[in-house]
Amino acid sequence: MKKVDDFRLRLGKKELVPIMTGGMGVDISTAELSLVAARLGGIGHISDAMVPTVSDRRFKTGFVKEKQKKYKYNVANRDKSVVQFDLVRLAEATKLHVGRTMEAKQGDGLIFINTMEKLTMGSPRDTLRVRLTSAMDGGIDGITLSAGLHLGSLALVEDHPRFRDVKFGIIVSSLRALTLFLRKSARLNRLPDYIIVEGPLAGGHLGFGMDWAQYDLKTIVNEIHQFLKQENLNIPLIPAGGIFTGSDAVEFLEAGAAAVQVATRFTVTKECGLPTKVKQEYFKANEKDIEVNLISPTGYPMRMLKNSPAIGAGIRPNCEAYGYLLDSTGNCAYIEAYNRELDKHPDEENISVMDKTCLCTHMRNFDCWTCGHYTYRLKDTSRKLPDGSYRILNAEDVFKDYLYSTEHRIALPAA
Repeated sequence: MKKVDDFRLRLGKKELVPIMTGGMGVDISTAELSLVAARLGGIGHISDAMVPTVSDRRFKTGFVKEKQKKYKYNVANRDKSVVQFDLVRLAEATKLHVGRTMEAKQGDGLIFINTMEKLTMGSPRDTLRVRLTSAMDGGIDGITLSAGLHLGSLALVEDHPRFRDVKFGIIVSSLRALTLFLRKSARLNRLPDYIIVEGPLAGGHLGFGMDWAQYDLKTIVNEIHQFLKQENLNIPLIPAGGIFTGSDAVEFLEAGAAAVQVATRFTVTKECGLPTKVKQEYFKANEKDIEVNLISPTGYPMRMLKNSPAIGAGIRPNCEAYGYLLDSTGNCAYIEAYNRELDKHPDEENISVMDKTCLCTHMRNFDCWTCGHYTYRLKDTSRKLPDGSYRILNAEDVFKDYLYSTEHRIALPAA
């Protein structure tokens, strides 16, 4: 009976353990978590979601306070078009986060950064260019383009000296999305180095509509696999979303996948950035406690725990400090929803906004409990303690369980 460790991912001249940890923002996929994966020969992801905030938390910088102070005069103003990121400071934050992570890397694995196109930050092209360029300057091994089609992303950095050196991959949820990207990037003579195919059971934002349950990861992976063979394109395919055991991973690897991306089981490890109390919420969750909703201002459906504090909260938009979802005109779907409710209830001290949420503030405060479909199975991966809580796991143990387990068994921590 085969194990994940019987397979290897070939990425260029590099041979790797075929396990990639997902890039969960905001600092849920921490540097520490990615470093474990790299040390054990796989690929670890960090995320550049709200990277100035992450830098402030980790390195005691003052990027957020500085921005908040600059635009403090605009806090009560509904028009957020004046709020802009200082691109020099954004570059500093990105290089600091990436650079420190790469300095600490050990082992034969790689560290990638997940870069979300939907973080428009008031100036979509300029801020994205800075984030990509700064990650390369910081020494990152690879960049995963996510949360969007990224039809123009590679062109933004084609002149960078590491453009042909850094591994670039894209996350897609359909063959159509992949073909659009390949067509647009054809003139650069730069194919993606890997393709992550994210299915409907993934955590956080989904590349599907509210009809997500009608889709199946294996079907999508097979369709893309056949397309690549037809076109004689030898690009590693990496399925993601709902791969809960090593045996689940082996099924994809035997069918031709080059590796798998996994995330949910790492959310309850010591190295994950979630607060301990939130990890316990994940352990306690049952299947009925998980929903896919439309409260994200990005427009994408999002999977989360139903008791997330972010749902129904009516906090004032905090764009002067954050503002990561502001479009080029200074608009965000949450601002519109908040102002609508404010106009309806002008005399109420606390209002509720049910249809959208302030994703920036709630992600920064770990109040938006995004999760994978199989989060309700996490309780079966640990041991319940006398006080009713569950033991927090070690990332290395989870990684090795994926590598060596068979028959869909999960190794529990020692009693």
